[in-house]
Amino acid sequence: MIKKVMVIITFIAGLIIAGCSSDENESFETPFDGSIEHVHGMGYAGGDNGLYFASHTGLKIYRDGEWYETTKNFNDYMGFNAVDQGFYTSGHPGEDSDLPNPIGLQRSFDGGKTLESLKFEGETDFHALAVGYNSHDIFLMNPGKNSELDQGFYKSIDDGESWESVNASGLEGEIFALALHPSDSNLVAAATTAGVYISNDAGSKFQLITDAAQGTAVFFNEDNLFYASYSNSPSLIKYDMEEGKQEKINLPNLTEDGPVYIAQNPQDNQEYAIYTTKGQAYVSKDGAESWDQILKNGKVY
Repeated sequence: MIKKVMVIITFIAGLIIAGCSSDENESFETPFDGSIEHVHGMGYAGGDNGLYFASHTGLKIYRDGEWYETTKNFNDYMGFNAVDQGFYTSGHPGEDSDLPNPIGLQRSFDGGKTLESLKFEGETDFHALAVGYNSHDIFLMNPGKNSELDQGFYKSIDDGESWESVNASGLEGEIFALALHPSDSNLVAAATTAGVYISNDAGSKFQLITDAAQGTAVFFNEDNLFYASYSNSPSLIKYDMEEGKQEKINLPNLTEDGPVYIAQNPQDNQEYAIYTTKGQAYVSKDGAESWDQILKNGKVY
């Protein structure tokens, strides 16, 4: 009889623990129906875990047609890069955070519930930052001298334990965005005020691939570089790295606006997302043949 009672108590205790764990996971995200300000990155973090927007007040997530926001870690994420297990980021701490300002290099492999410091806490905020989706290699521009790095371009293949200086010769203009190939870190791209550049030697030398246009966004999948540029109107291009061919991709109707972030769902190569200068966001489920708007002037749509 005593043994039976103990089994029942153990079973009930297990249910309570499981329930608490489930509630804890659920409580980190809550439905969102508001506006998103100052987006500093976008991507499909953690595989099919949703489309993440790194905002001035933490993460906002679009998943299965619904919007969510987190209930803590309201950090101002800069240089946000989605990867297969989560994301890498820099930026500034939110009001609920005890992180130093700036937060240096951080990563999260649990959807943003916790952050792991890699380097430079309290030293540097990296805006121009690229991380390989599968490799997790890092390519960045250091804006000013810190405890380890001088100002300039650097790469790391060991989560910031060691750094190698990069020449980045040929790269001109103010940098808007950097991108690193998902698995081949010899391939680096940059969008600048002077155009879109690509490097096939890990950033030692860059080549301009646009003509008389300002680069605004860059994104790699395994086979192509996608980039956005703006001259008299916005354009979105798929650049075949082997053939050097460029194919224009259909965009939604954008008036004096253009993409500043591009993403592709790694679980569905027909699903694309863009976020624009004026706070519009669109998702395509058919390879950019058509677009559905999910943010209008920064407001959930």
